[in-house]
Amino acid sequence: MGLLKDKYAVITGAASPRGLGKSMAALFAEHGATVAILDLDAGAAEAAAAELGGNHVGMACNVTDKAACEAVAAALVEKWGRIDILVNNAGITQPLKLLEIGPSNYDAVMDVNLRGTLYMSQAVIPGMRAQKSGSIVNISSVSAQRGGGIFGGPHYSAAKAGVLGLTKATARECAPDNVRANAICPGFIATDITGGKLTPEMMEQILSGIPMGRAGQASDVAGCALFLASELAAYVTGSEVDVNGGSLIH
Repeated sequence: MGLLKDKYAVITGAASPRGLGKSMAALFAEHGATVAILDLDAGAAEAAAAELGGNHVGMACNVTDKAACEAVAAALVEKWGRIDILVNNAGITQPLKLLEIGPSNYDAVMDVNLRGTLYMSQAVIPGMRAQKSGSIVNISSVSAQRGGGIFGGPHYSAAKAGVLGLTKATARECAPDNVRANAICPGFIATDITGGKLTPEMMEQILSGIPMGRAGQASDVAGCALFLASELAAYVTGSEVDVNGGSLIH
């Protein structure tokens, strides 16, 4: 049946057609999980869940709204009885230089990427602690490790670096209850997040810095998330896994 048989998984920001979240949702479902796709757009979330078939769920959730995160988690626990896996994937980016970052830019990028990861984790952790098992997978970025330089601005690097710190602190605090937390740092992945703003010159420059010579695919990140979500990673917590084709070997 697969690595996630009888598991219930929540993935935020998972309705974008070519996004990481949707790819993870498909792979998790293939491995036996029942998946809830959360997105700002209820219709898109429901459509993405319907595409997976079976009894998967699509729900609207603005991860920057603590009450909304708690309401969705409560509704899912009522429906399923438990939540086993949370993937904090919802994120936004902006290609700004340091001095161009205004207050609203800072708030938007920090809120979705970092505050949203905190709020959604807070919403599921009490249940995971009670059942003495759970896996949280947070999506960070190579941008956090190398100080940007791919697409997102310095505020994106800061938010994604914050995700790494939050992941490790979550792992440390929740380990006694067998709740694991790990982060994935994707390198350059061909998804919709760049919104078509990459020029051929930018693309050439990016690829020249990747030893494997290709952009990553959403499926590359999904495979890593599947490992971290599953019992194969039962003793892995507080780690950050690089999925970047060798673009940051350190």
